[in-house]
Amino acid sequence: MEAAQLERVYRAEATRIRAALAARLGDVGLAEDAVQDAFIEAIEHWRDGEIPANCGGWLATTARRKAIDRLRRARAGRDKLALLAATVSDTEDGTEDADDELLGMIFACCHPALPRESQIALTMRAVCGLSTGQIAAAFLVAEPAMNQRLLRARKALRAAHADVRVPDPDQLAERLAEVLAVVYLVFNEGYLASAGREPARRDLAAQAVALTRLLHRLMPQEPEVLGLLALMLLHESRAATRFDGWGRLVRLADQDRTRWNQPLIAEATALLDRALALRAPGPYQVQAAIAALHAQAPDYEHTDWRQIRLLYDRLQELAPSPVVLLNRAVATRYTQGPEAALAEIEPLAAELDGYRLFHALRAGLLTGLGRDDEAAAASERALALAGNPAERELIARRLSFLSVTSPRRA
Repeated sequence: MEAAQLERVYRAEATRIRAALAARLGDVGLAEDAVQDAFIEAIEHWRDGEIPANCGGWLATTARRKAIDRLRRARAGRDKLALLAATVSDTEDGTEDADDELLGMIFACCHPALPRESQIALTMRAVCGLSTGQIAAAFLVAEPAMNQRLLRARKALRAAHADVRVPDPDQLAERLAEVLAVVYLVFNEGYLASAGREPARRDLAAQAVALTRLLHRLMPQEPEVLGLLALMLLHESRAATRFDGWGRLVRLADQDRTRWNQPLIAEATALLDRALALRAPGPYQVQAAIAALHAQAPDYEHTDWRQIRLLYDRLQELAPSPVVLLNRAVATRYTQGPEAALAEIEPLAAELDGYRLFHALRAGLLTGLGRDDEAAAASERALALAGNPAERELIARRLSFLSVTSPRRA
């Protein structure tokens, strides 16, 4: 079997098999090791063209056997071994059971016993199927360091006796919020990388969208899942216009709206309508509604800024944050002017002094008020805090413009 064929089989089968084993063993790490062992054996046995008719069934059976071997060698896995022996074969499972198992593994990877970065890394490894090297690149750490982080995450799950199942109804809302937060962080890192040479990681954004689509399929009546999927798709609809031919970041105000992906916008709008009809508002639905208003506007200045400002007020009620207030000030700029917007964000200075976008917005508002020296100082602070190369280039352009237009800085 060629490497490309094996990779396709891995993408199609690995997550399902891993989830089934994890559900039976209550151990995400052991399940992952067993599936990896099974694929290593597949490489050895299928090399000469002896490919089974049912690759998924062969891999599930082999992974199950590998898990048993590991438990026997460990001498401490008698209970898990008995549990695994008592369960039916993976190939006999129904779709509903498989869906429940996969959903349970997602919740396990996002267990509150793990720090947020470990939740993200483990989700990317066990659910998205990314290699340790790919995850290390996303976090800008060496592969051995990421491998150790994943090992620590597995140990922490074992120590917490984390169940690999969907939480009970009284815990579901809180745990689902954690899962959605992790997935959205993966998406944001892909949409605009926090650091590194690449301004965006399209592979990570695609993985996050695929995972949210999976959550939507498994939990079709969860309004915040609908909201998050709508939000991601609205962002993705603009992906082709976010960078120019030189790889420079293009502001939303300057993007070519004729190139936005209208089918994605239509799909996202329909998802948002379904979410709102359930009458259980949440932060992702409100953010999606804001993104939808941007998507529907004929141009930046004719955006319904008044409605967007009201939506940010609602978002602040649901999920209070100084960043929400910072974003609201953009709408204030277009409804009440730059002076009113600047007055809104100045009280946020202490909390957001280390946040590059606070200083970038402040620089823009000061420029609008003709206070170019202060604007340049704010831009310099934003530049010092920015890690993304495209963001740094955009801020540097603003600084260059200010140095030309302000004779006192010449």
